[in-house]
Amino acid sequence: MIVPAYNAMPELTECITSAMEQTIGLDQLEIIAVNDGSTDGTGEELDRLAAMCPSLRVVHQENSGTAAVPRNVALDMASGEYVFFLDSDDYLGPDALRRMVAMADENKTDIVLGKMVSVGGRAVPTAVFRSTQPRTDIFSSAAYRTLGCWKLFRRSLLERLNLRFPPFRNTEDKPFTAAAYLNADGVSVVADYDCYYQRDRANGNNLTLTAQNLSHRMKGTRLCFETVARYLEPGPKRDQIMRRHVEWELCGPLWWLLLRESEEDIRERLYPEIRDWVENWVTDPIIEKLVARDRLLLHLLRADRFDDVITVIRNAEEDAERGHVVDGGRVYWDHPLFRDSAVGVPDSAFDVTDRLPVHHRVESADWAKSGVLRLTGHAHIENVASLDPATELVLRCYDAGHPEVRVPARVHAVAGLPDDERYANAGFVADIPLPTAAADSPLGHGRWNLFLDVRAQGVSRTVRLKSPEAERMPSQEIVTLSPGKPTTITPYVTKWGNLSLDVGQEVPRDDTPWQVTEMSWHRSRKGTLVVAGTLTGDGPQELGALRLRVENGRGARREARASVGRTGGGFAAELPVKGLSPGRYAVTLPMSGPFPVTAVPYLTGMGRTLWFHHARPYTARPVKEASGTTLVVEVRAVDVPRAARRKLREVVRKVRG
Repeated sequence: MIVPAYNAMPELTECITSAMEQTIGLDQLEIIAVNDGSTDGTGEELDRLAAMCPSLRVVHQENSGTAAVPRNVALDMASGEYVFFLDSDDYLGPDALRRMVAMADENKTDIVLGKMVSVGGRAVPTAVFRSTQPRTDIFSSAAYRTLGCWKLFRRSLLERLNLRFPPFRNTEDKPFTAAAYLNADGVSVVADYDCYYQRDRANGNNLTLTAQNLSHRMKGTRLCFETVARYLEPGPKRDQIMRRHVEWELCGPLWWLLLRESEEDIRERLYPEIRDWVENWVTDPIIEKLVARDRLLLHLLRADRFDDVITVIRNAEEDAERGHVVDGGRVYWDHPLFRDSAVGVPDSAFDVTDRLPVHHRVESADWAKSGVLRLTGHAHIENVASLDPATELVLRCYDAGHPEVRVPARVHAVAGLPDDERYANAGFVADIPLPTAAADSPLGHGRWNLFLDVRAQGVSRTVRLKSPEAERMPSQEIVTLSPGKPTTITPYVTKWGNLSLDVGQEVPRDDTPWQVTEMSWHRSRKGTLVVAGTLTGDGPQELGALRLRVENGRGARREARASVGRTGGGFAAELPVKGLSPGRYAVTLPMSGPFPVTAVPYLTGMGRTLWFHHARPYTARPVKEASGTTLVVEVRAVDVPRAARRKLREVVRKVRG
């Protein structure tokens, strides 16, 4: 672990102590702290702590003015398999390093991000820590959005690249982390434990806060662009990564730092450099994905309109409050430079259509009649008056391959909304006729997410439908979607508060010549489902080939033939679920002959089964809430570290109890 320290008291003590108390153990840890010419007792405190901890090595040197130099000094001394950078004003959760090292070891990844926590309001990244990711990369995760060096790095990666921090006062860690990301063999994210606590110093002398001029960032920003260009060929992947630097290292600082510099420095030194970045690294696909004010700024820089750049930055706050223009089904920011022929900025720079929020509320959801679900509420696009409204309900099945279904809504006047006159026609009523909704065909089996396509003045915006305002949700209904096939329809609310529909399996017929009486997991053959029952017909010869089947919404299926008792008293079937891909599977009893496929009902008392497939543990268990009429079995891969932690917590609770 590497800790650069300059005038870091009193936070330093907690920082180093948090490193010394890591559960990974001091025998597995070397701590290298570099005192960068401190004058506040930092050096003496490091020596005191080192006298108590043989794993702590302290280096004293003259002040370098940057955290880069002491980090590099320590990096040259490091000998461990991994390197972690800890700033002297921050501290770690006790189990942070053990978890991160275990994650890297288990998944063979070169970089591990541990969840960061804000102390005292300091901004920390959050998007990447929404879920734990054992192995990912910078193109399919939000990892690249955090370029601070407070991460676990495999040291062989840093040495292979001969990677060291550039000696800049600000932005010194971003090109370092960028180069590591761009060459890493996998990235892991630990999001289920608070690993790194980040805070501002009580005396306010963090380098991030004291080196705030744009001039402090110029070298680091250029090196970020050059690093990405060095390791990625031109194309979509480079644009994806470059966009982060265009937004955060180029446009962001221009809006709030450029005018702090002298006009001479801006015109003679900073502006030419910034234009060079735009010419070399900012492509059209990058610009298209940015917010309107950044698109405008970059177009002006491309056109070398220095005075206009200064003007739009100076007037940014006032211009942000300007209205919008609706034209040809698009909405534009009504900026003073919009369609100014002398400036020549394209309309696309002012287009805000795809970023306008949709405000909506579902006031009721209920069954209007059998098979018809009725939704009422209101919806409007912000800053677009509800003239010529044409709202549609959109249904998209996310666990089966059914095509999208659109249901036109009836729009009507509604009162009581903000800016009432503009959004007077925002009300809607939508009826979903489940037996005919899919182009006069029944809605297919699966789980359907509901959306609203809100339209006004030719402008269209689609939004996920929220749950009803009323506490009562519509009850589960049994609907005949096609002749002789009653099916369960279950409205439900997702964990994000959105409204969805579960179009379930067909309901068992009362005239089937059997009854399921037992469900269990085979005692010796792990991962094998056993279903048994009694026969109610005149004999087994009437049943034909009775089978036990499991099937998911994507069409994956496995089945086994049932054995029927010779005396006609019962049947039993054994079906292995071992080897099925993870997911949820409905359990049914199909057969040949005049009887339809019928569902196996959910019976209480059935637990889970555990088996190993390719040396990895898997489980299967019934999901009671998945359907009111059908047994649904969920197959899952076991998260071994999480299961072990849960077991340990149970043991601890028993001991303490």
